[in-house]
Amino acid sequence: MDEATTSDGITVFGATWCGDTKRSQALLDRLGIEYAFVDVDLSAEASHWVAAQNGGQRRIPAIVLAPNQPILIEPSDPELLAALQGAGYAPAIA
Repeated sequence: MDEATTSDGITVFGATWCGDTKRSQALLDRLGIEYAFVDVDLSAEASHWVAAQNGGQRRIPAIVLAPNQPILIEPSDPELLAALQGAGYAPAIA
């Protein structure tokens, strides 16, 4: 995938029809966190990249929290929130 797509900020690779993608986007939106969205149905390059991250399977959403964070594949809301907090994108909630 293009280095600029995954080097700064958050990138969500997903599809507009995907419930898990919509759920992850809704959490990011509720938290007021900006992100780039790449529709894997509209980009063959993105679709191939996602499949390469998942042993050949196109599992979405694939969420990149750059820099130097692991790629999140189909995270639950608690998993995504914890990763956002750990990467400094969201404050810890007491």
